[in-house]
Amino acid sequence: MTIETVIPETSLLGEGPVWDFRKKTICWVDILNGQIHEYNPSDHLHRIIPVHQMIGAMAICKNGHFIAAMKNGFGFIDRDSGAVSMISNPEPDLPGNRFNDGKCGPDGRFWAGTMSHTDEPEKGSFYLLDKDLSVTKKMERVSISNGISWSLDHTVFYYIDTPTFTVAAFEFDQVNAKITNKRIVIRIPENEGSPDGMTIDNEGMLWIAHWDGWQITRWNPFSGEKMLSIPFPVARVTSCCFGGEDFRDLYITSAKTGLTADQLREQPLAGSLFIIRNIGYNGLPLFEFDV
Repeated sequence: MTIETVIPETSLLGEGPVWDFRKKTICWVDILNGQIHEYNPSDHLHRIIPVHQMIGAMAICKNGHFIAAMKNGFGFIDRDSGAVSMISNPEPDLPGNRFNDGKCGPDGRFWAGTMSHTDEPEKGSFYLLDKDLSVTKKMERVSISNGISWSLDHTVFYYIDTPTFTVAAFEFDQVNAKITNKRIVIRIPENEGSPDGMTIDNEGMLWIAHWDGWQITRWNPFSGEKMLSIPFPVARVTSCCFGGEDFRDLYITSAKTGLTADQLREQPLAGSLFIIRNIGYNGLPLFEFDV
């Protein structure tokens, strides 16, 4: 497998890649710099949309614009003008927190979690932004809310709270937006790096990025078995998604925040957006916010 960089520019904390299958572009965020990046592989056009606050995650709305989880809460982002329209801040009393990972589910709702700026344990929560723009807390006492995915039949919700080194599975009620009956389906050895962002392929297998683990891995959530490991030239691999024609390419984000000068010299590609073309597996279209 050949790992390529997509563009020469790097992010401080690249995260949350999203393939827009309608516009055939790859989008991702630089959390700490408060930016959305958008790149069109066809015409090589790279755009940066500043949102002027930290942005943990974003997703595509059915109208083509973005829904995002930012430092100051949930909001819409106009894709053309970059204008931000805030919806709701579920944690106005917790200025030491910020949103981290988030995704739209098969129910057309947006799910996202918070964490402490300083990685204090159990300071975050996990929230649902409904289609009527109401916000509901779904979990609390979360440390670093991260990887999110749904099973192929949409009956299971997969979730990573990074310091647990596990993937949890919940029964998912798509109609009522309920997650219940938590169980652990994957346990990751601590020497392999911390589990970060996650996606699913069309065989129902989970792909996990490893922070300080120099790798992307593929896991069977039914058996808990690690099926594949792809080494990377950077330590802080943050997330991944499938894109391109027939979702045969894997896009991978990374970070350079917190690295020393020596580490940056050893990892000149840290913070890059990577691609593995025709990886040998296929993904699925990501869900959109139903608005």
